[in-house]
Amino acid sequence: MENQSLSFILEQSDVDTLIITGWGWMDYACAAALALRHFERAEVVGMSTRRLPEFLSEVDGFKEIVILGVGLVGNPKMLQSALERLAKKHMHVCWISAIDLPGDSFPDGCPNLETFVRDASLTECVGMYYGIPCDDLLPVIEEKTRNQTAQRHHLLLEAAMFSYRNYQDERSYGDAIRHLANGETNWTDSERKLVEHYKRYGNRELIGKSKPMADLLDVINRAAPHVHARVLITGESGTGKETVALQIHNKSPLRDEPFIAFNCASVTPNLLESRFFGHERGAFTGATEMKTGLFEQANGGTLFLDEIGELPLEAQGILLRVLEGGRFTRLGGAKEIEVDVRLIAATNRDLAAMVRDGKFREDLFYRLNVVKIRVPALREHKEDIGQIANSYWLKLHHHRLKEEQINALMTYDYPGNVRELYNLLECADVLEEQDFNKLIAEQRATIGKLASTSDDDDPPDELEAVIRRHVRRVYKKYDHNITKTADALQIARNTVKKYLENSR
Repeated sequence: MENQSLSFILEQSDVDTLIITGWGWMDYACAAALALRHFERAEVVGMSTRRLPEFLSEVDGFKEIVILGVGLVGNPKMLQSALERLAKKHMHVCWISAIDLPGDSFPDGCPNLETFVRDASLTECVGMYYGIPCDDLLPVIEEKTRNQTAQRHHLLLEAAMFSYRNYQDERSYGDAIRHLANGETNWTDSERKLVEHYKRYGNRELIGKSKPMADLLDVINRAAPHVHARVLITGESGTGKETVALQIHNKSPLRDEPFIAFNCASVTPNLLESRFFGHERGAFTGATEMKTGLFEQANGGTLFLDEIGELPLEAQGILLRVLEGGRFTRLGGAKEIEVDVRLIAATNRDLAAMVRDGKFREDLFYRLNVVKIRVPALREHKEDIGQIANSYWLKLHHHRLKEEQINALMTYDYPGNVRELYNLLECADVLEEQDFNKLIAEQRATIGKLASTSDDDDPPDELEAVIRRHVRRVYKKYDHNITKTADALQIARNTVKKYLENSR
């Protein structure tokens, strides 16, 4: 059942008051913090409109429940029944809101339900109801008036909501609201750790409620606890394969251990062994000091190898040896080192086809492919575009996109997937472009040019020559930036370098 994570609230509590507030907006958290100042002892939890009726059907042990801004809608019959149950148990329910509900959706026949609605912010409404000032909390809500203290509170609340969205951590949000209510300026060790985690991973989030995304999250949640099971993540460029790897790591018992990410196409083949296993001083020319490799750095945690399909065959054999025994020696060293590392690999290539073509070792393929997770392309779950785009836009502007802007975004298939969607939104923000239909039309034209291999003169007959010409064109378009060229072409950087070198 969905509410099992709130068992610490559903069970009999030793406090009299429960404060229920919403998620997402800082106004919800500040309103709850202000209500906490009114009550000597109270519990506080975050809640969505959808979950509220079921939760109220089970909660017990309180004399008063204060609902702040969470809509009294959801399942109307269940809500009506839940409020009647609370009335029989003599639990008073107070609903405070800045937005009234349509009359036909409001519960009837609930004498224990008190409502208070005012045209103000939710925090100001709570202040009016309880007759207490809220001036010190308003800077947390409004960016223009946010001072250093308010910024710290804002950051802690953001981190707590991120922890809930990604790890179903219900407690941190209530703790952060209590921190705000008490006016505390210093973080505890756990709060500091929460914020540092958010700073590092806050831009890595899987967003969407579609079936493909629900299926993806389900397999992540099932695979994550099995720390010795290797995972192979497949999917097109820009779908978020590294984000999936981070989710697996952060939902596993290894969460507090290292997460080391490495792009297999970022280093020339002759340096890969040194990067994997490290080297001793003097192992080769330029090795002036001992250096640990990726496996040592990730010991006890997770090593994520992106673009695993770009590994040359000789490097594949080196990797296979350490996967089989968990032991290696640094270059130039004699001591054998043992490590315990969870390996997660990712690729946008068809490894099975590469095995058939003799370009990828079959034994390594089976070693890596214990749990296979495919990340869906954005065009396969376009219904999530609105939520993904609004999540990005809210961080920049504290308001959602207009409906017509979302509709325009949904007319495009995004060959570059979520990464391309974010690039489009960044462009709209920088250029202050409100017409998203124009934005999409320009993007289509750009992608059309990238897809074209024709020049003013006749293209060569040889396929390799056509590819080299196209790579040079895209390379020039992106100001001779190899990384951007590789991203646009959806190929590895080494492959770009190969075609550029062969074209000289």
